[in-house]
Amino acid sequence: MARRGPLERGGTGGAACQGLGQAASAARPEPGIRSLRALLQLLRAGGHVCAGWWTVRFIFPGLTPVQRDERIRCWSVRMLHLLGVRLRVHGEPPREGPLLLVCNHLSWLDILVLHAAVHARFVAKSGVRHWPMIGALATGAGSLYIERERPRDAMRVVHRMAEALQAAHIVAVFPEGTTGDGRTILPFHANLLQAAISAGAPVRPAALRFADAATGATSFAPRYVGDDHLLGSLWRTLCAKPLVADVRFGDPQPSAGRQRRGWALELRQQVQALRDAEEAGKAEADRGRTSPPASADAH
Repeated sequence: MARRGPLERGGTGGAACQGLGQAASAARPEPGIRSLRALLQLLRAGGHVCAGWWTVRFIFPGLTPVQRDERIRCWSVRMLHLLGVRLRVHGEPPREGPLLLVCNHLSWLDILVLHAAVHARFVAKSGVRHWPMIGALATGAGSLYIERERPRDAMRVVHRMAEALQAAHIVAVFPEGTTGDGRTILPFHANLLQAAISAGAPVRPAALRFADAATGATSFAPRYVGDDHLLGSLWRTLCAKPLVADVRFGDPQPSAGRQRRGWALELRQQVQALRDAEEAGKAEADRGRTSPPASADAH
């Protein structure tokens, strides 16, 4: 598949999403006023959640699947804008299934970021379904729920995933099973890869990274790991300097003849390589800013 360079998205692909990303990169006020601005952003984001719930409850029943997918993507782009996050996509996002998308997991923002790049049906923990409003949004977006405390529930979810893949959907999973610290990628669980093998669907790796929009340095503001609380992570994100969410897509991997355990190891390495490429690109840009001009006869 041909690759493209970085694509900064304020909602390309739909007029309703145009121009939302650029404003997020504007310089923010310094700490005193930043907290007030963060509070205003939080209120606007809350209003956007309410608008999303209304859309899912009353508008979605009259829309086609394609129209619903575009509404979800535009809603996600708008939410990122309200949170001060700009999306930057490297590579061509998948447009149609069947496809299983696997990605590293960093934050509660991850699903939002990936939805802004491409609509997919995510596998989420069952508790999300019962969250006020958020559960309705996740269900409306086609989420598949897994009860992680019940190991046998994985087989039920694998069956549901295989059905979705056979129906030519894009399904997305975080094979780490939990959020990482942003420095290392945790081992991949192999169970859910069985859905792609059973359905004969390809798997495509992707890597996600949050960065300071001004410096390109990795940002841990959206981190949601260990003792972090959702509200604390949300507040850190709102109070942080403008962020960029980098998503880098790899090449599809055929599932024919695969063994899920060995494949999980390979996919983890590929996601790690994609993330390392993002870090290397930032370092190269830094060197370019600090290097003296080349001489006229340099080749």
